[in-house]
Amino acid sequence: MCGLDLERLYDEHAEALYAFLLNLTRDEADTRDLLQDIFVKLARAPDLLASARDERAFLIRLAHNAAIDLIRRRGTRAKTRDQFAAEIISPFAPASDPDEQTFRATLAEALAELPADQRAVVHLKLWEGLTFEQIADALDIPLNTAASRYRYGLDKLRERLRPLYEEL
Repeated sequence: MCGLDLERLYDEHAEALYAFLLNLTRDEADTRDLLQDIFVKLARAPDLLASARDERAFLIRLAHNAAIDLIRRRGTRAKTRDQFAAEIISPFAPASDPDEQTFRATLAEALAELPADQRAVVHLKLWEGLTFEQIADALDIPLNTAASRYRYGLDKLRERLRPLYEEL
């Protein structure tokens, strides 16, 4: 792979990978570090992508594995959740409309409450528009697991956001 290909990969996938990693790690510095690690890994071993059937799915799998490794290095999931519970990192752009701001903040909080495995699937389905087959391939999980994690995640989001909808 030449530098131009790495540049193309970055241009085409970095933004989506950043959003996905941020949704998993809940920390901007860790997200930037992981994203850099992924592209350094590709630069050092350009043949990694040679056997990939789907470039985006392969990169998502690399990102997912890197995030899981980071979470494991930090200790238990509960410890990580407690550490970041005070500050919710929103994957959404700021809004000028106060109602939209409230909705986005509440949705970011609700997403943060989802288990990481459900949050990953919900993110890939809603924000990346991937099919369950693509999600299953990217996360290396069975198709039915991807679909059920999505359903459970949406159920939790609906329940959490119901008071907001009733208020509107």
